[in-house]
Amino acid sequence: MPVQPHSKRRWFTTGAGFFVLLIALWIWHRSGNRTEQPGQAGTSGPHGAGGPSVPVVAGKVEQKDVPIHLEGLGTVQAFNTVTLHTRVDGQLEKVLFTEGQNVKIGDLLAQIDPRPFQETLDQAIAKKAQDEAQFANAKITLVRNTDLLAKKVIDQSDFDASKYQTDQFQAAVLADQAAIQSAQTQLDYTQITSPIDGRTGIRLVDVGNIVHAADPGGIVVITQLKPISVVFTLPEQDLQELLNKGGASGGLPVAALDRGNTTSLGEGTLTVVDNEIDQTTGTVKLKATFPNDDLKLWPGKFVNARLVLATEKNAMVVPASVVQRGPQGTYAYVIKPDKTVAMQTVKVGATEDGETLIESGLTPGQQIVVDGQYKLQPGSHVELTSATGQPQNSAAPMGGSPHGKSRKPGKP
Repeated sequence: MPVQPHSKRRWFTTGAGFFVLLIALWIWHRSGNRTEQPGQAGTSGPHGAGGPSVPVVAGKVEQKDVPIHLEGLGTVQAFNTVTLHTRVDGQLEKVLFTEGQNVKIGDLLAQIDPRPFQETLDQAIAKKAQDEAQFANAKITLVRNTDLLAKKVIDQSDFDASKYQTDQFQAAVLADQAAIQSAQTQLDYTQITSPIDGRTGIRLVDVGNIVHAADPGGIVVITQLKPISVVFTLPEQDLQELLNKGGASGGLPVAALDRGNTTSLGEGTLTVVDNEIDQTTGTVKLKATFPNDDLKLWPGKFVNARLVLATEKNAMVVPASVVQRGPQGTYAYVIKPDKTVAMQTVKVGATEDGETLIESGLTPGQQIVVDGQYKLQPGSHVELTSATGQPQNSAAPMGGSPHGKSRKPGKP
């Protein structure tokens, strides 16, 4: 029986499919052998001990003295501020200062028209002279009447009248003296002097205006800039530690830095801790005094106040980026002599200026990974590079910005 054409095609299709299946099985078999050879299971890939070296930035554990800081936002305040007022009413005749001038105690700054007050003083002096003349005459009369009374020429009532008149004129002289002193004081008040050492601000009134003692604005504001104060706040949970370090009696060092914590504006000392905690904000207010010889601190300026609580002697420190955190706590990658890494559990203290204090787990001089930890696992081979990615022959110096933001003591 002859073979039909469609049967030939069916046999041809079946044979071709079987051939393709054999080729696919052969390719899969070869791929499986290349993927994992005996004895290499679990060591392939960049993180394994048999993989390529991982580039990292290295550093060393240092040992040095580290100050422990508390930091708070502060405001610069003038050590003394005085609004200069007149103490008598009158016309402002002279202004003897320039705006922004440095002045001393007793410097003459302004003058009120003194003529009305001089006239009052002259009248008081004249009145005293008149009463003194009457008092002198009364004393002579009293002496004469005393002699006449002894001779019984006059009676007692005449003598008593002359005595009382003498006492009256004496009292009038004393009252005149008081009036002279009052008039002199008012005249002196026309000379307006500086009550403090400081710097004048913008003039608040011009020459020729009538000024009054009750005027709210005054003539000028004088601020004392040397020394100067910084008032800042700390959280109430820091208060006990501050008191334990003797902060209640003042004297602890305080540094003032700009808002970016990059520039030092002055070094001062703590002078007072406020006697209560602000219940609204949960903070305590402190004041520090600065010499401010270079006038870098200006009233009203916002600064970061850094209070030095204590100094940790011979503390072990590493860059803050060295410390990693995992399910089992904090750890660091330690570089071994064979250029492999191991995870080392560490106990950390405060972080200051980009550096973390290590309480236990590391030793001084030990080489650690500063950057590149996310590519590592225990046993990984590492290649030491600089922060720019260039290979290096030795460990990179320990990092940490000299002006990094400080944090308060405590466990991270």
